[in-house]
Parts: sequence; C-alpha cells; structure tokens
Amino acid sequence: MKFYTKHSLLTGCLLLALCSSVQAQFSLIGQLRTRTELRNGVGNLAPKDAPAAFFTSQRARLTFGYKWDRVQFQTSVQDVRVWGQDASTINNTDGNRLMVHEAWAEITLVNSADTTIKFTPIQNLSLKIGRQELVYDDVRLLGNLDWLQQGRRFDAALLKAQHLGWALDLGVGFNQNTDAFGTVGDYYTAGNAPATALSTKNVTLAIPAGFLPTSGKGGAPVLATPLSTNGQNQQFKSFQMAYLTRKFSSLATGSTKFSALLFKDDFQKYRVDSLGNATQGYVYGRRYDVSGVNSRVTYGAMLVGQLGNPTSKRAKVQWQAFAYGQRGKDRDGLTIKKAYHYGANFMIQKGAFSVGPGYEILSGNDATAIQSGETSRFDPLYGTPHRHWGYMDYFYVGTGAPAGGLNDAFLKFKYAGTRLTTTLDAHYFALANATYNKMPDVPAGTLLPSKLGMEYDFVATYALNKFTTLEFGYSIMNGTNTLEYTKQGTMDEKNKLGSWSYLMINVRPDFLAPKK
Repeated sequence: MKFYTKHSLLTGCLLLALCSSVQAQFSLIGQLRTRTELRNGVGNLAPKDAPAAFFTSQRARLTFGYKWDRVQFQTSVQDVRVWGQDASTINNTDGNRLMVHEAWAEITLVNSADTTIKFTPIQNLSLKIGRQELVYDDVRLLGNLDWLQQGRRFDAALLKAQHLGWALDLGVGFNQNTDAFGTVGDYYTAGNAPATALSTKNVTLAIPAGFLPTSGKGGAPVLATPLSTNGQNQQFKSFQMAYLTRKFSSLATGSTKFSALLFKDDFQKYRVDSLGNATQGYVYGRRYDVSGVNSRVTYGAMLVGQLGNPTSKRAKVQWQAFAYGQRGKDRDGLTIKKAYHYGANFMIQKGAFSVGPGYEILSGNDATAIQSGETSRFDPLYGTPHRHWGYMDYFYVGTGAPAGGLNDAFLKFKYAGTRLTTTLDAHYFALANATYNKMPDVPAGTLLPSKLGMEYDFVATYALNKFTTLEFGYSIMNGTNTLEYTKQGTMDEKNKLGSWSYLMINVRPDFLAPKK
C-alpha cells in the first residue's frame, strides 16, 4: 500500500513539474455555473394568482483535452442538478445529471503542412468521432444548447475537409437503445420514456421497452405533451448531414461568410397502441416496433457579413440573411409541404454601442388550407431557440410552439464595455399563418388575432476576473389570448403578464494556464 502511495505521489509531482512544458498539448478546463431564477410565466403563461417559482440550478463540468500533430482528444464530464435535490431521487431514465457530456477524438488524415504525409490534392482532412457538440453558424439549427445546464451533445462521426479557404463537414449518426443479447431488429424508441404511467382509472402501470405513453387519461390516443425534436423527448434514429462554408474578406467591402446546410434526420415509425385492461384502465401511447423510418430533409444557406474596417473608429454594420426549407415526412409521418424559415437583421456599431432591427418567419399550418396528412410547420431542428426567439422560451422549446408558426420582429440594443456588457431586446411575436378559434362560445370559422405578445429581455454581464463572470437577466412577456390559446388551449384563464429574473455565476478556471 505504501509503495502505491509513494508511486502515486511521485507521479503527481512529475506531472506538476512537467506542466510548464506540456501546456501546448494538454488542457484542463473546469466549470461551475449556478443560476438562481424567479419564474412567473416562463415558457407558458402562468395561471391567475399562481405563486412564482424560485430555485437554483447548477452545472459542474470538467473538460480534459489533448492535442498532438495528428490526434486531438477531448472528454467532458458534468453533473447537473437543482440545489436541494437528493441524489436518491434521480431516476435512472432521467439522463440529465451525472453524465459524459463529450468524449471524442479527431484524427488528422491529411495535412499539407506535414511533409511526412504524402498527399497534396487536399490541404486538410480529419475524422472526428464520438460524443461531441455540433455547433454551426449562430446555433439556429444545430447547436450545443449551452443555455440549458445539461446542454446537448450528439453521438456521431464527422469527416472534416478544408481546401483553399473552403470547409466541408460530412456527418452521420445512428442511434440504438441497447446492445443486449437477444435484441432483434433495430427499432428505436424515443428516449427518456417514463418507467410507469397512470391509467384511465388512476392505476400505475409499468411501461415496457419500446412503448412511449402519450395521454394517460382520456379515451383517445392524443399526445398530452407533443413530441418535438427540440427540447422534448423525441430523438432521431439516424442522421446524415453536409455543411459547406467559405469566408471572403476585402478591405473595401468588409468580410462575408457563406454557409450551406443539408441535414436529413430519420425517425422510427410507430403504431398507436395501449396498455392495460378493463379492470386497471388503459395507458395510450405509441409502440415503436414498425419497420421503416420517416425521413425529413432540411436545406438552406446563410450569409453573415460586416461592412467597414474592423480597426476603424467609424461606424460598422454587421448583417445577416438566411433562408431554409424542409421537405419529406415529419416524425409522425405527416407529409411536409412548403415549410420554410427565413429572415434578416443588422446591427450598427459605433464604439461600444450597437443597435439594429431584424425580422424572421417560421412557417406554420394555414388552418384554411391545410389538408389531412400534411404539415407546413418548420421545425428548427437541434438549435438553441433561447438565443433567437425570446429568452423566456415560449417558442420551439420544451413547451412547444403554435401550430400557426411564428413571425418575430425585433429591435436590439447592446453596450460592450471593458468588463460590463448589457443588452436589451424587444420582440413582437405574431402567428405566421391563419389559425381557427375553436372555443365553444365562438362561431365556427372564426380566426384568431395574429398577435401573440411583446417580450422585453434585459441582460447585464460583468467580468469579475479572467475566469469568473456574473450575469443578471430580467424579462417580461406581455401576452395575449392568442398566445394562451395556441400554447395551452384556454382563454382568459392565465395571467397575460409573465416575468422572469435570474442571477448566474459562471466560473471557468483553466487549471494549466500559466500564472502572471
């Protein structure tokens, strides 16, 4: 025992002694991020006279990296929880707390700067494989969802090529539930299914593998919480993607970045089924044991640019324009017709101050024209909605979004000082397509007013030191009956004024950074 103790101490001392010489190869980054929130209408309008929610959540993450000429390796382990949660309450299907966030390696196959690799037709080629984040452009469609404490990661393989300023990423992923002996076929069930559910007679029934409950009560198999590919429990079975980008620079016109995305995701087909019997009652749901997949294709391009010399004291303009479409079949097998997402925005920057407007549309179903078996709803894939459609997360997150789509007109203000950065965003949200008002006391064929509400988001971030930042945010949603009805199916039952505030402390030490 003493031998092993001395051996371990000696090894530790040697590692510490070598730290100064291996900093270029090794990295060790920690993170402790706590966020204290006061919620009174986040994601959905709160019931009238409902008390506000107050809690603190925390992420603890440790990321280790190694870089050599021909190999990069990174692994990231994190623990996510709410203060006060006892560890014994963690469900083994939860998947949001202690986990491996990243574990990947990138192998250099071609590098024109390495004369020992006798291959010159392409400048750089590498293979990145394992559990990793997919972060592209402004994380509108593919992102790490870093705002959530648990974040997002993918099990995938990426072939990455660079040549003469162009970059091309080709990616694939294939998901499966288990590698247990006796497993037949490759049917894939959406993740995070509950272990039990209440039947129509309030009897708790065990949920078998391959079955996902929808509505535990009521006589029809209608989803109580609609499945979604962003922020809820529907995961693709497989995906294939191609991402192409190039940056162009000019002293006269500034810089412009072009990017194009083609992303195909496949969802396991299912059949409507139920569990239980006449005595216990029934749990309705979906059984994922049907051969075949529903495949959806998302495609489009983005341009991002800056007008003006970055080193000049004159005003500069940062601008963005994008357009995407979707075709194929959605996760439920509906045929996607005319689903689109496009928009543009710009910011005028003068010194530390910036201001600018923007407008974007995500298509929805036109209730006056949509046919049975079709959908025109654009799904923003696996991006970070929190960054784009209001910080209160009313749209395209875990609480769903209106079937009529979304129009978002906004105006943003920003001050970026040496240590203090503040932003103020104002959003006007409205339905993108006509939606019927089907309340019992309304004549048939009546359309809802398009206005969903106004949201105001204020954020102040202060850098305490090299590794620590403080962030305070305050948001208000001034909603309408249209927002209440399209999100929750009621009218005049919710408080139309929602508010939210938070204080976040983010500590990210670099353990191998040299001290001054």
